[in-house]
Amino acid sequence: MSDHYTALGLGAHASLAEIKKAFRQKAAFYHPDRNPAADAAERFRAVQKAYEVLSDMDARQAYDDNRRRNLLDDPLETAQEIWRAYFKNISLA
Repeated sequence: MSDHYTALGLGAHASLAEIKKAFRQKAAFYHPDRNPAADAAERFRAVQKAYEVLSDMDARQAYDDNRRRNLLDDPLETAQEIWRAYFKNISLA
């Protein structure tokens, strides 16, 4: 699963206006007619998909929920919280 926020170069709390602006910039940069790079078309499609999901509030909510379930927000922080709770429970026993 690719991260749509990363595709647009945004954080998870970006507003709709920021999403639109980032999409326009990235789409113009990665458009295959303007960018001769070998992966330009693939990156352009990723930007389009990211905008499609993040600009629709229902799709964005579903994506964010799934993203949180998959620990994509900050897996290191989540793992640390799990271990802290685990060791706290062991020391109390």
